[in-house]
Amino acid sequence: MKLDRVDVRILQALQDDAHAKAAELAESLGLSLSPYYRRIRLLEDSGIINRHVTLLDQDKAGFPVSAYVSVAVDKKSAPLLKSFEQEIANFEEVMECYLMTGAFDYMLRVVAPDIAGLERFVMEKLTKIAGVRDINTSIALRRVHYKTTLPVRVRDE
Repeated sequence: MKLDRVDVRILQALQDDAHAKAAELAESLGLSLSPYYRRIRLLEDSGIINRHVTLLDQDKAGFPVSAYVSVAVDKKSAPLLKSFEQEIANFEEVMECYLMTGAFDYMLRVVAPDIAGLERFVMEKLTKIAGVRDINTSIALRRVHYKTTLPVRVRDE
């Protein structure tokens, strides 16, 4: 989908506050509600808007510990990688999982209520996944910068 300036402004506004009143946002963009909602629907149908969520404060929600966990698996076969990915998707502590290049195969961002909770995750869940060969865990001391907004721009496709 080709994004124009209005689409970009809608996406920027919704990323900043998805709870913003549609009428106010439409008016600020010089649109009536019908064209505004039509654009939203097109952005959803194209997959650019993937879903609508509420972001929680990680500390206040009881998960102040963030860790980045690198995982290496034994054999790089497609079935083993798929099995690992299916199992990891079931763990609520895993916020993100990426297939990586380099010494480790996966990078996970994991949250926990405390260090003991992180240890339980690693020892009772992660190490029990078939094919896991090596695990390296780095605990984040403090969040320096965090954002959820993508830098959307007008695309000339």
